Amino acid sequence: MDTTHRPASRVICLDAAERILLLRWRDPFDGALIWEPPGGGIEPDETPLAAARRELAEETGLDPAAVEERGVPVARDFHWKGTHFTGTEHFFLARYAADRPPLRRTGLLPDEQATLAGHAWIAWPEVRTLPDPLEPPHLGSVLADLAPGGPWGRAADGG
Repeated sequence: MDTTHRPASRVICLDAAERILLLRWRDPFDGALIWEPPGGGIEPDETPLAAARRELAEETGLDPAAVEERGVPVARDFHWKGTHFTGTEHFFLARYAADRPPLRRTGLLPDEQATLAGHAWIAWPEVRTLPDPLEPPHLGSVLADLAPGGPWGRAADGG
């Protein structure tokens, strides 16, 4: 299996009730399902913040201006499409005043449309009951760094 380092950015979106937006993806290589925040690769000459805002708009149609400027680096190590990805991804926070803002997926590429299996606005206690793995597994720690004082935290996910 090839190993690739791909700089990327992700956005943890919170709605008015502090539910987290997670996208559910099906790996076309092996059919495995995962949940993760919206995001993707950083283009050449693009900042991590600009990539986070672009990817959020493409994958969800949510207002990219809601993405806060402060991000945190997160070490990632995962498998996708038969490739082992390692390296640092930048995570940012976005807050929305509405409950469960609707998504528009008009910016997805054809392969993304084929592999996106759904989405959910999930209350933090329900994250542990997801039927498929969460990426990154220590998302609560990342969220605690970006939004201290919420129902998530280091004890919630062992991170």
